[in-house]
Amino acid sequence: MQPCLSIGPLREGNHPDDYSRGLTYRKLLEEVCRFANVLKDHGVQKGDRVSIYMPMILELPIAMLACARIGAVHSIVFAGFSPDSLAERMFDCKAKILITADGAWRGEKPLYLKALCDIALEKVEQMGHSVEKCIVVSHLKRVTPCQENHVEQDIPWADDRDYWWHEEMEDKEPACYPEWMDAEDPLFMLYTSGSTGKPKGVLHTTAGYLLYAATTFKIVFDYKPGDVYWCTADIGWITGHTYVVYGPLANGATSVMFEGTPFYPDNDRYWAVIDKYKVTQFYTAPTAIRALMKFGEGPIMRHKLDNLKVLGSVGEPINPEAWLWYYRNIGKDRCSIVDTFWQTETGGHVITPLPGATPMKPGSASFPFFGVKPTLLDESGAEIKGEGEGYLVFSQPWPGMMRSLFNNHERFEETYFTKFPGYYCTGDGARRDADGYFWITGRVDDMLNVSGHLMSTAEVESVLTEHNRVAEAAVVSRPHPVKGECLYCFITPNENETFDGKLVGDLKKLVRERIGPFAMPDVVQHAPGLPKTRSGKIMRRVLRKIAINDRNVGDTSTLADESIVEQLFANRPQETK
Repeated sequence: MQPCLSIGPLREGNHPDDYSRGLTYRKLLEEVCRFANVLKDHGVQKGDRVSIYMPMILELPIAMLACARIGAVHSIVFAGFSPDSLAERMFDCKAKILITADGAWRGEKPLYLKALCDIALEKVEQMGHSVEKCIVVSHLKRVTPCQENHVEQDIPWADDRDYWWHEEMEDKEPACYPEWMDAEDPLFMLYTSGSTGKPKGVLHTTAGYLLYAATTFKIVFDYKPGDVYWCTADIGWITGHTYVVYGPLANGATSVMFEGTPFYPDNDRYWAVIDKYKVTQFYTAPTAIRALMKFGEGPIMRHKLDNLKVLGSVGEPINPEAWLWYYRNIGKDRCSIVDTFWQTETGGHVITPLPGATPMKPGSASFPFFGVKPTLLDESGAEIKGEGEGYLVFSQPWPGMMRSLFNNHERFEETYFTKFPGYYCTGDGARRDADGYFWITGRVDDMLNVSGHLMSTAEVESVLTEHNRVAEAAVVSRPHPVKGECLYCFITPNENETFDGKLVGDLKKLVRERIGPFAMPDVVQHAPGLPKTRSGKIMRRVLRKIAINDRNVGDTSTLADESIVEQLFANRPQETK
């Protein structure tokens, strides 16, 4: 057991001049107990749902752990979601209380979260559910404004419903006896996208999830006392739940929480943070890696990255070129890379290399974690032995897996267990090579079927990004009268590179040579940027709409830059308009 005075989470703000704050484990316990008493005073009891809509500030894990201490079920909604999305989730879980902040800065953009919450609370009321209280962290006044001549907005307030966090905490005792929980009592729920458009409330329980989070964190990142670990994920996603909060804290780790972006105030911010805190384990997304690659080695050379021991990749398959850039430029040819495959539903890593133990292959998720049994099935449900490609499923449960969908166990069974009875179906495709390594090929619905040839978007994107003029690529399918589907490619060139006919021809030739004539793209479009959520995920449904020139793209409020959608429509090649 780690000593209670270990250094706990360290906060790095949006602006380098923002206040920096760290918590010892003793101070963290006291703050958690105080806020647990706040929740109890507002009538929150074991089993109640508490919605949280907050930026990456220390009050966020304090709120999560306070809920866990009294047996309340926290439901975090990423603070980039729209009021409609927040309202839908609060209504579905019948939240008793909402916890938020007055606002935050994201790069140079102010986000007025409390105003968005008020819209959501009104919508929930119209839907037939009343959220009783809203507790608000005063955050904007303690951080550095990121715009010249910025004028602060008034914070909307309802005296009969809204409460300031700091005022509520003033007279609370720093001790709160924990609620006794059964192993299978719910710990939290987290909504993830559903194929029907209605989000699914993935439910994780207390003992199994915590055990799996703690174990995978310690083993996969090879964490040792004295290390400094940093996961760049937002806590609003499962990566933040497991590998920013529960996994590190259960191991008494020193970890960094980051409120900013990789590009503010300059594109060396990640490397500056690693240097500042002497980070030893760094865990980020391939999207971020590819976005930073285009700036070259200059931003990296300004900082010392000598303390790094383990690099991690999460969120999507990493293409070999990005993997090698990460290994050579950030890891200096000496760090292990753990390319982790897992999902909101799995709770933690299920397929991953282990640092120093697994021979690395660029782009491979490698082998299953201890006790996890992946299997490949074909369309008929027959097992694929040895080398081959098919649906990735699991044949037995593990401690961290989801237990149900909130208030909808029937949908849980239908979504994950009916396609292949007796197996948990991930919805992803995978390939197993001759050495037994698993290569994740992407979501099954991201598979492309061109003239009867099945291929994954990740496979084509990996080839496109090998070109030395390409920073990022995204591929979707478009209906074709002869082939059934054809490839439509979006290309972001490197900085100072132009998009021209020669590049288009080179890319088509490269795909033809590397995959085959059947895979040659029909359309290659210039994309100054890609439609990404604030967590860095590419929103492929928007790209599919652009490919067929359908402007009914749906809700784009979760995009980091909504204006990119119109730019992409305007950039569609003339022959496709």
